[in-house]
Amino acid sequence: MTNPTQDHVGLTDTFASRRYFRKFEVITVHLLRVAATMEAEGAISKQEVRIVSRYLSGLLYTFRALSMKYLLVGRDTGRFFGSLAMDKRDSGFPVAAELLTMANDAQQAQVHLANMPSEDDLKTDMVRTIIGDQEIPTKLQFALSQRLYYEELLKGQLFWARNDPECHWIGNEGERRKFMIHWAVYDSQINLPVIYLMQLEDSGKTALPKDQRRWPEVQAHLMAQSLGGLKLVTIAKGFDQDFDDLHPKHLRRIHVGPMYSSAYTEQTGPLRQVLEDAQAPQGQDWALAWTTEELESEEVIEERAGWFSTVEREVFALDPFGGQGAETGATRTQRSIILPQRPFQVLAERNPPGFGDVRKFVVSKSGQVLRY
Repeated sequence: MTNPTQDHVGLTDTFASRRYFRKFEVITVHLLRVAATMEAEGAISKQEVRIVSRYLSGLLYTFRALSMKYLLVGRDTGRFFGSLAMDKRDSGFPVAAELLTMANDAQQAQVHLANMPSEDDLKTDMVRTIIGDQEIPTKLQFALSQRLYYEELLKGQLFWARNDPECHWIGNEGERRKFMIHWAVYDSQINLPVIYLMQLEDSGKTALPKDQRRWPEVQAHLMAQSLGGLKLVTIAKGFDQDFDDLHPKHLRRIHVGPMYSSAYTEQTGPLRQVLEDAQAPQGQDWALAWTTEELESEEVIEERAGWFSTVEREVFALDPFGGQGAETGATRTQRSIILPQRPFQVLAERNPPGFGDVRKFVVSKSGQVLRY
């Protein structure tokens, strides 16, 4: 068994760390454009795009906060503060422990800021150090970077290790209310963000978000089941069994990543060779995988519950092709990859096996997203 610490590396070089964060900022902005492209194609609804875009924006803010925290990495700041730990082997993303630490820092951000000099005072002291002492004000720069980090945390709207379920009414199906529930986690097993969206019908007396008994139970249930190793059909059936008056009709799970980069990651497989052969300029030597799994209810059956009553149970449609439905636990799975033009050209020329059914979203130099 591989020791996970061997797969985690600290970005201790100042410039490598800054390039890494800049790369992710660019990629996240492209992801927002990809989501819009998928909506235009009808692959995802307008409401789902709004939800997914919110989580992607949260990722952008999370990376922005971490970039402030580690802005002075590799410089002599007068105190040891570590470096960003990233998963170089599997995901290319920061390890989950970084987000857990960030959540803890957010709880105490107000206290830290109250004991720090203001941004203006720090900048004034920097000028005085540069002009008067003719020194680089590294310690003051570090203090300012930490202040900006805590300010980013206080702004909120970040992507946390756990992003608890939210519920939105989307209409009625006869006498039943229809809701969209969404939540997200940073999966600690694979160090990747994972987004969940579930459409359900509610046959209970009180609307689910206002039900003081069911809604906390639903939230706890869904967060406990948010493990990448669980199949969608397992999650949906468990939910259907535990809540007799809630009927899951559609469940979607989106894995954001892994991120491949010849400069930072050591994944194996065709993409690594593609990126090496592309010899793309700095900032364009990356590719990001994006996998969507969907599970749909096919029909409803009735089961006996006690002596005199019955309950509805969903029968979920599994992928009929190649006998893989039971294996994947989903109605369909769609793999996508987002990459700049140069790596895409090499990918198209090499045409490695297994990429025929992968949707390719290609980012032009102007930032436009084209699908192939």
